[in-house]
Amino acid sequence: MQYMLLINEDESIYEGDDGAKLMEETLAGHMALAQAWAEKGVAFSGERLKPGSTATTIKWNAGSHTLHDGPFAETHEELGGFYIIDVPSLDEALEWAKQIPVPGKGAVEVRPIWPMEG
Repeated sequence: MQYMLLINEDESIYEGDDGAKLMEETLAGHMALAQAWAEKGVAFSGERLKPGSTATTIKWNAGSHTLHDGPFAETHEELGGFYIIDVPSLDEALEWAKQIPVPGKGAVEVRPIWPMEG
């Protein structure tokens, strides 16, 4: 079964000189995780997203919609990237998700993918 691992984190911790070093360390952690998946034969894909400030959000209300600059999540964290992994169970997906480097405050949402028919 495929699971999407949505990585939400506080982008502000990557600002400044200390932030650049933290970004390098975090990216190294992601590369190590990708290597671990490859070694275990876990099929995966993923992408890093540009900062939340580049996002445009469409909000719907009773059939009409409005556009808003930014991610407008109900948290201080932004969606920073995602992985899709193919593992046999939710328990295994959760174990892998716990290994995603998220410095500072953040969250990883694990959600099964509902395959499209046809």
